[in-house]
Parts: sequence; structure tokens; C-alpha cells
Amino acid sequence: MAIYRLQIKAVTRGTGRTATSAAAYRAGERIRDERTGALYDHRKRTDVLHKEIFLPSRLDGAAAEMGWARDRPALWNAAEKAEQRSDSRVAREFQVALPRELSAEQRLALARVFSREVADRYNVAVDLAIHAPRPEGDPRNHHAHLLATTREVTPAGLGPKTGLDRKGEIRSELGLPTSREEFASIRAKWAELANAALREASVEARVDHRSLEAQGIDREPTPRLPWAAIRAERRGQRSEVAERIREEYRQRVAARREKAAQKGVQGPAAPSADSAPQPAPPQEPALPQDMDSRRRQAVQDWLNYRSGLEPAGAGQGSGVSPPLSMDELRRRAVEQWRSLQARGAESRPSEAGRRDHDAGRDRAEAERASDTPGLGDEFSG
Repeated sequence: MAIYRLQIKAVTRGTGRTATSAAAYRAGERIRDERTGALYDHRKRTDVLHKEIFLPSRLDGAAAEMGWARDRPALWNAAEKAEQRSDSRVAREFQVALPRELSAEQRLALARVFSREVADRYNVAVDLAIHAPRPEGDPRNHHAHLLATTREVTPAGLGPKTGLDRKGEIRSELGLPTSREEFASIRAKWAELANAALREASVEARVDHRSLEAQGIDREPTPRLPWAAIRAERRGQRSEVAERIREEYRQRVAARREKAAQKGVQGPAAPSADSAPQPAPPQEPALPQDMDSRRRQAVQDWLNYRSGLEPAGAGQGSGVSPPLSMDELRRRAVEQWRSLQARGAESRPSEAGRRDHDAGRDRAEAERASDTPGLGDEFSG
């Protein structure tokens, strides 16, 4: 069975990433970031099978003016220079699993068709890199990275934001679908292209972009393990993260089986002719309809719960407490909220800690396998 995978990720400065670093790593090239002066050299990579830059078809007649966009260092340095904010989104990546049932030539053709689709759909430049399965990984993990600009590409340079990177209000004004609808559409398009390639290759396997529930398949989705956990286990080390994910998966599977068994045993039984009518089960009290009453009820339930945690005898002799006024409820709720805020402030990470965390994540970018195996738990260890 062919595996469907399309992961759409953003490359943002807020997470310490750059478009130049992402492009150099995926293409296995040496690129210097002209904005920061950082040098990214990944020429030692041997798993890059193909790399190519695609521009929108409407620019085919402007080949002379578009030379800068076909030059990888120039393109991604332009993407970095076009953004001024410290949290800007500088690129967007589409990572796809290429069907192992296809030949190398057929996988290349499929990846090129999808790259052209993305470039024409959003009027952006798309930097395609096809990677072979890692020697220490799953041999079926053929995949491709499509690194796209977040701005329209023109003969004069990069233009306004486009595609998935337009703000919600702008998309609404232009009559464009929401981001969620756009994600669903591009996922469906990849499934359509992949299935067309499989059909042309006379392969019976098909992929489906829909969820298991939408497909009518009653089973738990296979969990995905972080690449760091997979790599640790392959070195013979124990990964608590992987063990926890597997245990949670087993618990979900067991719960689903138990629920299915209960449905099979506790089906509706036909009433006998001489059976006495059974009393109706007690009904839950109806919730108040207006919002103010719901707030009052929620706060009262919380206070009742807290009073039940108090030591026995603390309220002896008081009898049944009279209903509290709304002002008293608000006062007690505010006290609880301030207490929670105070406790949260004590555990809030410092600014220096956040900077160290971001710096460590940036240093690990190159050695970390951003192109994760893309297979399930049963394939990854």
C-alpha cells in the first residue's frame, strides 16, 4: 500500500531559522547569508538525487530577467532581504513522500509536476530537492522537499505575500478560501497527482489524503516518532519519548477495542411482551441558557468542589450555606485567578533561558534530520 504524506511547514525567523540555511541543507550546497554573514555548507551530503528551481509558467517568456531567481543563493538571499520583521516567515516547505512503487524516473516526474503546480498556484519560486532514503533509515523513504518563497516572484524581484501566507482578512477581502480550506485543497491535489502517476505506472496501490474516520476506517492512526528518538534507539539507547508514545498508542487501541466490544454486547434488546416498564434513567439538570447564568453556575460548581477538599469539620455547625451573591462569586473567582497567575509567574522561563533554547535549536538544525522518515511506528523502530 502506498503511503500518503504531505507535511506543510513554515520557515520563520521567530524559531531561529533562515531560508538560506534551509535551502543549503536541502540542496546540499554552500550558501552564505548576506544579511547575517553566516555560512551554511552542506556539500558533503550524498543523498540529494535531484535539485531544481521552478518559476511560474507565466514567466517563461522572461528568461533573461529571471536569472537571479534561478540562482539558489541569490533567490534565498532575496527572500531574506525582503522581510524586515524579526518573526517573519521567510519560506514555506512542502515535504512529500514519493511512492516507493514507482521507479526513480517516475518519482522525479511526479515531484516535478507537483513543483510546477505549487509555483503556478501561488506565483512563487519553488526549490525542489529529492532525497534518497538514508542508509540507516527505512529503504522505502523516498521523499522530496519543495521550498517555496512566501512572496510572488517577478522580473523586478519578490513582490507581495501570496498563497498561504496572506493574512486572513486579506484572503477574505480577495474572496480567497480560508487557510484551512487551502491546506485541504493542496493535500487533495497531491493525492490526485500521486494516484495519477500510480495509475499510469499500472500500479494498483492508491493514496488517500483524508483522515481514517473520513475514509470509514475504524482504527487508531499509527503514531509518528520524533527522529531524535528513532536515532537514539538505533544506537542502542533507551528513548523515554518513544516508549511513552508507543504506550499511549497501545492504550488508545485497547480503549477502542473495549468500546467496540461493549457496543457488540450491549446492543438494543427487543422488549418482551410481559416485561414490566422500567423507570426512566435520571436526567441531568439542564444547563442555564443565558451566558451570565452559565458563568454563575460554573463558578458555583468550582467553589463547591473546592469546599469539598477542605478538612473535615472546618464547616461544622454551619448547616447549608446560603447562595452566594454575584459580587461574592466574582470576588472569589478573582482571588483564585490571581493565585493561579502568581504560581504561573514563578514557573515562567526567563528571557535568557528562551534565548539559550533557541540558540541550541539553531545549532542542532544541520545535524538534525529535518527530513524525518515519514513512516509509522511499525516502520521506525
